[in-house]
Amino acid sequence: MKRVFLIVLDSFGIGQMPDSAKYGDAGTNTLASISKSSEFEINNLKNLGLFNIDGVTCCDKNETPIAAFGRLKELSDGKDTTTGHWEIAGIVSKKPFPTYPDGFPDSVIKEFEQKTGRKVICNKPYSGTKVIEDYGDEHVKTGALIVYTSADSVFQIAAHEDVVPLEELYSYCRIAREMLVGEHGVGRVIARPFTTVDGAFKRTSHRHDFSLEPPRNTMLDEIKAQGLDTIAVGKIFDIFAGCGITEHVYTSNNADGMAKTLEYAKRDFHGICFTNLVDFDMLYGHRRDVDGYAKALTEFDAWLNEFLPLLKEEDLLLITADHGCDPGYALSTDHTREYVPLIIYGQSVKNVNLGTIDGFGTIGKTICEYLSVENQLEGSSILSELIK
Repeated sequence: MKRVFLIVLDSFGIGQMPDSAKYGDAGTNTLASISKSSEFEINNLKNLGLFNIDGVTCCDKNETPIAAFGRLKELSDGKDTTTGHWEIAGIVSKKPFPTYPDGFPDSVIKEFEQKTGRKVICNKPYSGTKVIEDYGDEHVKTGALIVYTSADSVFQIAAHEDVVPLEELYSYCRIAREMLVGEHGVGRVIARPFTTVDGAFKRTSHRHDFSLEPPRNTMLDEIKAQGLDTIAVGKIFDIFAGCGITEHVYTSNNADGMAKTLEYAKRDFHGICFTNLVDFDMLYGHRRDVDGYAKALTEFDAWLNEFLPLLKEEDLLLITADHGCDPGYALSTDHTREYVPLIIYGQSVKNVNLGTIDGFGTIGKTICEYLSVENQLEGSSILSELIK
């Protein structure tokens, strides 16, 4: 029974891509920024070969890395969560999802108001913490929904849990998801509930993403079709709109995601456990918190001390990311267009430098070949370069 653990460190970029300037991200490097923090200590990732990856110059290399390592170049047009994860799973997005730097059109807002029976306030690109600070009081007094967006393709709805119960907020998100297709087919509709703590508004852990369904089969669909397990940890279920997933658990933060992944490592299954650790992006990247990001990566690295010994003879571990979000980049608080790392570890894996690889889809193709799953995914398998 072969088990594959695929862990996405959400937003862990390792340096600008050749086209980064086109996205306003020239010079960005998430890894280099956090490596300067006193909170940064990642000996396990160093041993696995992170600092040996092409283009990584911020730290000393390991002379005898124990894994295969390389960097992946995104082929999709974009730098958002959905685009990155879909490409990992074998779909290259040639057309970016729509974004709304001036807010959503009046026609969209009016239709949403009519279908929900609630007024909308804000309707601008906004920081998720700042928007409840600026509009929270008005929302509580009037019951109007706080709708906002960002540089990503998202329609976000913030509401106080005492004003709009969670299931009601989720139902409003489903209404928006049904509306936002075609021309206005944003990548995600996101519920952003908040509450009051010590007299201030604070977001809760009850976020829920409502994504578009992938336009064709992904790695998950192909693996599930073969009767194998496809386990989603964290927001993976939402990103793929539940498609191709046999079992899923939501998580409240990185620590919870790592704990749940650890529990799956103690179980027998045949297939893939696909985990997203979102705090790197949501709590630290977008908020440009270098020390917080570095500390979170240090905590993940320490967790590997407990996780790695649970891997069995035929298990594979893949660690990667979906885009960058450089906390040291002061020109914006958005995602950054960067290469992402690929680390592959297992008892049967060679210790080899994979160089620079075109396409995140290499991951999906390689996993499918390892699990003997035929597929029509976009990408090229590197399994023959990996296995001893």
